[in-house]
Amino acid sequence: MFAIALVPIVLGAVVGWGGFLGVRERLTRAGGTGVRTEASLRSEAAFKLANRVAGIPTLTGGAAAVVAGLAGLAMPATAGLVAAAVVGLLALLVMVIAGARLGARAALAVPAPAPAAPAGCSGCACGAGGCGVLQKSADA
Repeated sequence: MFAIALVPIVLGAVVGWGGFLGVRERLTRAGGTGVRTEASLRSEAAFKLANRVAGIPTLTGGAAAVVAGLAGLAMPATAGLVAAAVVGLLALLVMVIAGARLGARAALAVPAPAPAAPAGCSGCACGAGGCGVLQKSADA
């Protein structure tokens, strides 16, 4: 029976830690964690904002799962233990999804970075036709 309560406790701790790292802006795009949408991955600023916004609901969901798992241990009957574990896992799931949606919306608010100059243009006015690389490829 202890294993049933252990599931929301362990998952809640792991997910809550991820939320804490997101709030503290410690998640990186190179890692595999955090809000990973097209908008959040287009710049470091968008990624940090998305995960900072998603961090609070994620941390809250993790805490709810841990509390539900601990409450399940205090239940006198197995049905109460299972109900507490299920409620904790559902709270975790709902809060993580809500956080991910909020983070993805926040990332959309960050302007896209300016496109990089084509290779071989090193600071010339490519858009004004001053780049020999682009003129040669356009003539071909």
